Amino acid sequence: MVAPSGRVDPGRASLPAAGRDGKDAALVQAMFDRVAPRYDLANAALSLGQDAHWRRVTAIAARPAGAACLDVAAGPGNVAVELAARGAARVTALDLSYNMLAEGARQGYPDIDFVNGDALALPFPDATFDVVTISFGLRNVPDPERALAEFARVSRPGARLVVCEFAAPTWAPFREVYRRYLVGLLPAAAHVVSSSATAYRYLADSILAWPDRRAVADWMATAGYREVQVKDLAGGIVAVHRGFRTEI
Repeated sequence: MVAPSGRVDPGRASLPAAGRDGKDAALVQAMFDRVAPRYDLANAALSLGQDAHWRRVTAIAARPAGAACLDVAAGPGNVAVELAARGAARVTALDLSYNMLAEGARQGYPDIDFVNGDALALPFPDATFDVVTISFGLRNVPDPERALAEFARVSRPGARLVVCEFAAPTWAPFREVYRRYLVGLLPAAAHVVSSSATAYRYLADSILAWPDRRAVADWMATAGYREVQVKDLAGGIVAVHRGFRTEI
C-alpha cells in the first residue's frame, strides 16, 4: 500500500459524498489537484513567508527522532520533509490529492513514502505510527472528529498527535482586521499568485467557520489523546495542538 519514495501509491481512497458540515470531499480533492503546481508559492506569498515556520514548529512539537511518522493532508510533503530532517525512522505522507503528492514525489525525497488516501479511512493497520501530524488539513476533512478517531486507531500507545490549524486571533482588536483580510484581500491576492482564486475564497470561508482552539482540543481528548496542549503562533491566527495517545 505504501509507495517507494519517488512515486505516489494511488491507494484506495473511498470518498464520502459529503460530510456532516456539507463539505464535499470530491470537490475539495479536485480543488487541491488544481492548485498543486503553485501551492507552495501561493502559501509563501499569502502568509508573508510564515507558513514554513508554522510547519517547522509542527515538526518540532512531534519529536520525530527515531519514530514512524504519518503526515496527513501532506500536500507536497513540506511537513514530511521536516520530520525526516529531524531523524524520523520512517515518514509516510498521505493526501487525498494525487497531484499534491506528485509535486512532492517529483523532488525525489529518499526518506518519504507518498500515499494517496483518505483521512477518514486510513489505509494502515492499527497501532502503526509513533507520530501523526496534520497541518492546515483537518479543517478540510468532511468529518474532523472521525478523522481524529482514525489517527488514534493507527497510533501506538503514547504516540504524539500534532494538529496545526488556523484559529481566531487571541487579541480581540485584531480579529476584525484579520476577518477583513480573509474576506477581501486574501482572495484578491490569491488571484495574482495562484491558479485558483476560488480555492482561496474557500480557504477564507473555511477558516471563519472553523471552531475555536478549545473545541479542537476537546475533540482530540474524545478521540483518545491525553495532556492536550495548545501553542498559539502569529498572534493566535495559528494554533498548534499536541496530545499523546492513551494506553490501549
